[in-house]
Amino acid sequence: MIFLFRLISVVFLGVIICILGILFCLFNPRNPKNVARFAHLFSFFFKPIFGVKVTTRKFANIETMGNCVYIANHQNNFDMIVAADIVQAKTVTVGKKSLAWIPFFGQLYYLTGNILLDRNNKSKAHNTINQVVDEIKKHNISIWMFPEGTRSHGRGLLPFKTGAFKAAIAAGVPIVPICVSDTNNIKLNRLNNGHMIVEMLEPIDTKSLRKEDARTLMEQCYQRMKNKIDQINDEVNKLNNQK
Repeated sequence: MIFLFRLISVVFLGVIICILGILFCLFNPRNPKNVARFAHLFSFFFKPIFGVKVTTRKFANIETMGNCVYIANHQNNFDMIVAADIVQAKTVTVGKKSLAWIPFFGQLYYLTGNILLDRNNKSKAHNTINQVVDEIKKHNISIWMFPEGTRSHGRGLLPFKTGAFKAAIAAGVPIVPICVSDTNNIKLNRLNNGHMIVEMLEPIDTKSLRKEDARTLMEQCYQRMKNKIDQINDEVNKLNNQK
């Protein structure tokens, strides 16, 4: 019964939000401020439906940092709900071009200003970093990327790819790690799915770095994020065991 209620609620609310969002964005298309607006809206409605309580910890002065490249661990589709509140203004994500074909959501995803890339085209994929850097500079925006390149589905933090780090160095903007505690324990047939934590780590300046430093920066971010994810998972386990 709980599973059925959630399924109906998510489909109904999701379609309504997407349709209203599409209509709103038609009058203000590709405005990067809309990504955070609708991310927060999805989070507001869907967290109670999925029975999760999320503690969000932002870096104290993030609003004054200007443009950044945000990197986050990517576990499953629940990331969009759990981490949505930490999305900052004028931040867009980088997604596959095929996302645009998902009914309702895909059209909203495009109209809010997210970047769509053709990852199946090898020649175009080679220029992905340049395209991301151009978007940062041209539109004065921040970028949200998943350096693992795929969902981990409970396998822990997967190895990173260098793209996000090369883009941050090329654009000369800070890279900001965001750590999300385990979301793979969310069960659709369980009423209360407990606490989760999303924590933004201190930004790392890249202005003094060269493209040759991308791998070192990647390894530094990977270790910081792995340590923090282990820490907040322990904290979440203690919170959930207190019930």
